[in-house]
Amino acid sequence: MQEWYRSRALYEAVLKLVNSGKVKEAIEMADGIPDKVIRSKAFSHIAVEVARKGSPYKEALDRAIQAALDIENHEESTKALMSLAFEFLNLGKPDDALHVSRYITDISNRSKVEAEVALTLAKAGKISEAMELINGIMDEDVKTWAMSRLASQL
Repeated sequence: MQEWYRSRALYEAVLKLVNSGKVKEAIEMADGIPDKVIRSKAFSHIAVEVARKGSPYKEALDRAIQAALDIENHEESTKALMSLAFEFLNLGKPDDALHVSRYITDISNRSKVEAEVALTLAKAGKISEAMELINGIMDEDVKTWAMSRLASQL
C-alpha cells in the first residue's frame, strides 16, 4: 500500500513539473515511480503535454509506450496503450495514434484504435487512406462498424 501512496505522490509531482515546463526533471521523477500502472500514466501525460506544446515529443512517446508495455497485467497494459493512442488522436496526430496501436496485441482493441484513426482520416478528406486502413482491420465486427460509419460520413 505504501508503494501506491508513494507512486501517487510522485505522479502528482510529475504533473506539476510538466505543467511548469520542467520536462527533463519530470522524466527523471517518473522513472522513480514504483507502481508500473501509475508510472505509465505519468509517462503518457508527459508525452501528451510535450506534444500539445509543440515541442519534439518522439522520445517522450517512446518512453510512454515502453512504460505501458512494462505493465505486467495484459489488460492494464492494453488500456494504457489505447488511452495513449486516443490522446494522440485527439491532438490531431493520427499517425502517432496508429504507431501506438501497433503495440496493442489484442486484435479487437487494436482494431478499435485503427477504426477511429481511419474515421479521423476520412473526416480530414483522406478517404483512400482511410479505406486502406479499414481494409486492414483484422476484427471483422470492427471493420464492418468502421465501414458503416465511413459510409454515413460521406
